[in-house]
Amino acid sequence: MVHDEAMRHGIVITTPDPRLAADLAAEAETAGWDAVFTWDAIAIGDGPGFDPWIVLAAMAMRTTQVRLGAMVFAPSRRRPWKVARELWTLDALSGGRVVFPVGLGAVDDAGFGAVGEAVDARTRAGRLDETLAIIDGLASGEPLTFHGDHYDVEALTMRPAPVQRPRIPIWVVGAWPHERSLRRAARWDGIVVQGVDDGVPNGAPGNLAEIVDWLRRERAAARLTGPYDVVVGGTTGADDPDTVARLERFEAAGATWWVEQDWDDTSAAALRGRIVAGPPRARVG
Repeated sequence: MVHDEAMRHGIVITTPDPRLAADLAAEAETAGWDAVFTWDAIAIGDGPGFDPWIVLAAMAMRTTQVRLGAMVFAPSRRRPWKVARELWTLDALSGGRVVFPVGLGAVDDAGFGAVGEAVDARTRAGRLDETLAIIDGLASGEPLTFHGDHYDVEALTMRPAPVQRPRIPIWVVGAWPHERSLRRAARWDGIVVQGVDDGVPNGAPGNLAEIVDWLRRERAAARLTGPYDVVVGGTTGADDPDTVARLERFEAAGATWWVEQDWDDTSAAALRGRIVAGPPRARVG
């Protein structure tokens, strides 16, 4: 079900400064990271933030190899066809390096309740499902007609098609033990795992093998084949003797990506220090 190659490593560049984010993306590529991510929010608290598409465009212009995305996009407050055009543009700009991690979105983002967007989980989930179906349909470059509970599309064609075929990889947040959430993630190209913690921070669950086994059965029953990514993440440190052993356990359980993400210390010095130290595989041997 999953990729055969070794687990890859990405890092979330949590600075709100778009120029610094682009500089750090270039440094991350040099240091051996496989992907760099920004984050997606309109307004959370009173902290600074910028548009993820523009930040990612700046990152794309400073890099040539790393994957690019956000942890995670919240499509339920966007028009699906506009998201598709933004994705297609970024994919062309980067030469086919975009990945599209998505979730329902955090309701503490004022971009939901403060502006009249739906905050209930059922509506956000319905909008997410329809958005992904529309994006998938438009990726063909052929006319799409779609009628759902939230969106209607009539013979819409978007060209050129994205660089990546058959589509830009879609990773969906899946929360254990909620089967509806996991089933949604199983339908696409990967899962950003949230689940039982067992003392491991930031969405890297100790029961990952159980989750992967459930996904494998679900995809087999739906006759879904091809590569599938299992994305876990958290924070590692240079002085953590268990880092590599811990990540090896996740890899053995089926993880294909580790995404480094420190949401507490977002200072330029901390980010640069972690980036330059390189991914866990490069720091311990």
